[in-house]
Amino acid sequence: MKNSRRIALYPGSFDPITNGHLDIVERALRQFDEVIIGIATNSSKKHTFTMEQRAELVKKSIQLIEGAQRIRIKQVEGLAVNFAANLNATALIRGLRAVSDFEFEFQLALMNRSLNPNVDTIFLMPKDNYTYLSSRIIKEISSLGGDISQYVPPPVEEMLGKQA
Repeated sequence: MKNSRRIALYPGSFDPITNGHLDIVERALRQFDEVIIGIATNSSKKHTFTMEQRAELVKKSIQLIEGAQRIRIKQVEGLAVNFAANLNATALIRGLRAVSDFEFEFQLALMNRSLNPNVDTIFLMPKDNYTYLSSRIIKEISSLGGDISQYVPPPVEEMLGKQA
């Protein structure tokens, strides 16, 4: 019998997780019974935090979300679309901030569909006040002594503050 629970995988590097990411998770929880935050390593990025640190920041940060008990955190192994299928997820969640994100995300969604037609890609847009957020920008603002408190959950602000 097929699993009747609707499960989605939200993959990303989350280096670090931002309020924009958390907004996407909250939106996904409205559509799915369970959301798995898949922390991935992106070979084209130099990560600021280790996998363990990112996982810990995500774990602490999701406690602020209503429905946190329906969120799991996993380290993505291999292709996200295959990893999703192995977890019985029927969808990949992807955040779209601006038109500039769309072309890459569209190509990725089509490739993922080609690799596994049983896993759909669902695009969610964050609240307007998070559309310009990126982990890279947050890290730069923090490194220059700027206030990031409105953009990241408290555990991230604290961790970035230790690095400044």
